[in-house]
Amino acid sequence: MSSSPARHRGIRKALATALLAALTPAAAAVPAVAVPAVATPTSAAYAPVPPHNPYAGPDGTGTMHGDTGSSDTTPLAGPGAGTLTSTRAALASACPTVLIGYDGYPVALCTPIFGQVPTVHLLDPDDGSSLATLQLTKGSLLGGVYAYLDHQDRLVVADGSRSLLRVGHRQSASGAWQLSVDQRLSLASAIPSDDAVTGLSPDWQGRVWFATGGGVVGVADDGTGTVRSLALPAGERVANSISTAPEGTAVTTTHATYLLTADAEGTPRISWRQAYDRGQARKPGLLSWGSGSTPTFLGPETGTDYVAIVDNADTTVHLKVYRTSTGAEICSVPVLQASGGPGSENSPVGAGNSIFVAGTYGYPYPAVPDGAGDAVPASADFAGGLTRVDIRADGTGCTQIWDNTLRSAAVPKLSTADHTLHTVLRDPVIPGSKGTSLLDTYRYAQIDAETGLVNRSRSVGTGALYDTLQMAGTVAPDGAYLQGTVTGVLRITAG
Repeated sequence: MSSSPARHRGIRKALATALLAALTPAAAAVPAVAVPAVATPTSAAYAPVPPHNPYAGPDGTGTMHGDTGSSDTTPLAGPGAGTLTSTRAALASACPTVLIGYDGYPVALCTPIFGQVPTVHLLDPDDGSSLATLQLTKGSLLGGVYAYLDHQDRLVVADGSRSLLRVGHRQSASGAWQLSVDQRLSLASAIPSDDAVTGLSPDWQGRVWFATGGGVVGVADDGTGTVRSLALPAGERVANSISTAPEGTAVTTTHATYLLTADAEGTPRISWRQAYDRGQARKPGLLSWGSGSTPTFLGPETGTDYVAIVDNADTTVHLKVYRTSTGAEICSVPVLQASGGPGSENSPVGAGNSIFVAGTYGYPYPAVPDGAGDAVPASADFAGGLTRVDIRADGTGCTQIWDNTLRSAAVPKLSTADHTLHTVLRDPVIPGSKGTSLLDTYRYAQIDAETGLVNRSRSVGTGALYDTLQMAGTVAPDGAYLQGTVTGVLRITAG
């Protein structure tokens, strides 16, 4: 049956709206450009990583970025030896958040193409199909992105009613799976009616820290029902998630990075603030004017010695590393120079002394959030690029180890078990082309963390249905790699 041009336009518009709601996060291998290491530590173990938060789900699978420190690491090995295969759970939704609890069941937070009402899916761990769904109250576009699993496998998320929810799942006597809101706490006393939660994460006392798009940082205790907050300086917005460690909570706004702690009453306070170069405007391939980073905790002693972000300087962006205890700058290193793409919407990957930055400059997002501002230039080719930087063993600076032009279309995950970066690459229709097309091919790739070279890859699909839109993947306990796309969830296995 033929369709009218108006219907096609309507579908494209609905898809673009859903993708924005969900975000507001075979070609030959590209050789890495090696840079000699100077006074760098041995990084073969990529350890330690941030300590386990007792109020979060399993490390590697309990949060979008692997743990509450947002290291984007996992202790699990990805697809191993054997032929790589890929299947897709078609959910008619963009699915940026795919988490797995202690019981082994994946929980996905998705935004349907039509209706754009954030929906929780409980997935079958064997094939990725949806076992149960629960719609949440629609609100902010970014409200359908960031969430985490708590220590009881409940999804912790803020919905459009400005409420903090804990969503549990259980099996009925008949064997049917069900999702339900087990706990609810209103955050309306701390959040203006025209504002909404962007990111949230638990601290080591079991309280939930949150940050809003308008720059409010709060601490919610749903055990006592108390909510306390602090407004950051006027004009500073929070466009990405936040990270927690025993030392405090890291928040990066469109102007600066903060470390916050709570006083005796649980009210947040600023321990330190470090401004960064936010450039003259938003760039194509970024969703806000400023850093695209969820701040990353890492370090060689406790796993949280440092905090890392990427700035938004005009011509060349820099990896910025700060000492967690004081905010003192350890280094500011140019990154993504091989690709020539000065921008990253992704959180840096960090383990021990090693940091990996994936570029998103020019990535063709279908839309951007309201208030993001015009991009300068208006558009650009997707440059990609992946850079590894190591912090020197004596903590006096940083050294670039390698820099390449791989075009990662997802937030890479570093497995400390197989020393591999797992991601999805976006390959152009015309080999060697720097542009993008609706007919681009997407391939799952395993990248050697030591060299930056692709060890192994497998095409997962061609065309817009497979666009991974810079969303984070998750390695499952059975070694499967789960990756959200604009229309569902990919499941890559080997055997």
